[in-house]
Amino acid sequence: MGCCDLWVDAFHLEPLGVSGGMTDHANSARPVIRLKPKSDARKIRHGSPWVFDNEVVTDRRTKAIAPGSIAVLQDAGRAPLGLVAANPKSRIIARMLDRDVHAEINADWIAARLIRALALRSRLYDAPFYRLVHAEGDGLPGVIIDRFDEVVVLQPNAAWAEVHLDAFVDALLRIDGVRTVLKNASGRARALEGLDEGFDVLAGTQPDAPLAVRMNGATYMADVVAGQKTGLFYDQRPNHAFAAQFAEGARVLDVFSHVGGFGLACLAAGAREVLAVDGSAQALALAAEGAEATGHSGRFETRQGDAFELIEALAVEEHRFDVVICDPPAFAPNKGAFDKGLRAYERVARLAAPLVAEGGILTLCSCSHAVDLSTFRGACNRGIGRGGRAGQLLHTGLAGPDHPMLPQLAESGYLKALFYRL
Repeated sequence: MGCCDLWVDAFHLEPLGVSGGMTDHANSARPVIRLKPKSDARKIRHGSPWVFDNEVVTDRRTKAIAPGSIAVLQDAGRAPLGLVAANPKSRIIARMLDRDVHAEINADWIAARLIRALALRSRLYDAPFYRLVHAEGDGLPGVIIDRFDEVVVLQPNAAWAEVHLDAFVDALLRIDGVRTVLKNASGRARALEGLDEGFDVLAGTQPDAPLAVRMNGATYMADVVAGQKTGLFYDQRPNHAFAAQFAEGARVLDVFSHVGGFGLACLAAGAREVLAVDGSAQALALAAEGAEATGHSGRFETRQGDAFELIEALAVEEHRFDVVICDPPAFAPNKGAFDKGLRAYERVARLAAPLVAEGGILTLCSCSHAVDLSTFRGACNRGIGRGGRAGQLLHTGLAGPDHPMLPQLAESGYLKALFYRL
C-alpha cells in the first residue's frame, strides 16, 4: 500500500457520485469571465493561477459577479480555461481552482486536495504539527491551514474560501484526529479581498491555553487563539535546524524572535546562553514558557522593545555573540513598500554585523515576497559591508517543504534566510 493509500484511509470520504462533477446544465449557469484579446492565455494554460482585473473584460455582468462565486474562465476566443474563484472587488479577479469546468466545488472536492496535501506531510513529519495547506502551492488558492494535532487553524484569505467555509469544515473533520477547527480571519490579504477580520470556532472546542509543539528538540508554545496569524511559524523549521548546528556552547542573539523561533532551537542544541529580542511582550512570554518546557530556562533571557533600538543598545554595551539571527516581519509586503523595505533590511544587516564575534554566524531573513532573493542578498551584503564586516555566505534557506512553492507563482516562494560567517 502506498503513502497516498494510507492517508486516504485516514479520511472519511463520502461517495462522489457517478461522475464526481456537475452537469452541463449546472455548468452553463455559472458566470463567465473572459480574457481580453491581448491577454496571454498561454500562461494560464501553463499553470499560472492568477488573473488580474486588467486582463479581463470587465463588463456589467462581470462586475455583478458576487465575490467568492465559482466562474468559468474563457480565453478571448471563448474557449474554456478552467473553473476559477471570482472576486470583482479584488485586483486578483480570478484564481484558478480546477481545469475541469464541470467539476463541483464542494466538501468532496476540498477533501481530495486535503488527501494529497496530507500524503506529503505524512512522509515529512512523524507528528501532526505542520502547515497542512499552503494556498496555491497545495491547489487551494488563498487558503492557509496549520495543524496542531487535533486542532487546525484555517485562514480563509480569499473570498471563495469564506463562501465555502462549511465545506472546508466538513472536509477537515474527515481527517483522523482532527477535532477542532478555528478560523483566524486577519491580515492584509483579507483586506485586499474586501473581507473583514475576526476569530471564530467553527467546530470543536476553543483551546484554553497555548499548545505545546515539539520541533528541532525544542518546545514552542503556540497561542492559536490570540497569537500572531495561526500562532506559530512552521516555515522556518529547517532554517532553525541549520542555525542550531552552530549553537553548542555559543552565545546566541535572536532578534525579532516572536515565540522563540531560532533561539529555542539553539537552546535545545546546547547554546551557552540565548537572548531573545522582540517588540511583543506576549510573544516573549510564550518564548520564556517554551524555554522552561524545553528544560533550559536558566540559559534563556528576553528583552522587550523596539528591535532597532535594542540592537544599537547592545552594541553600546559592547556585547558580542557567536550566533546572531534577525528574522523581521515583512518590511516590503508589496511593491509600494519596496524601497523603504529594502533600506530596512540593509539597516538590520548594518546594525547586526558588528555584534557578531570573529568567525561567528549572522543569519538574515526576509518574508517579503516583493523582494526577490537576489535583491535581498544585495541589501544584506551592503549592510554587512557598511557595518565594517566581511563574510562568507554559507547557506541560503527557504521555507520548509510543508510550504510548497507553485513554480508559476513567485509569491509562493516568499521566505529567504541567508547564513553568513563573518
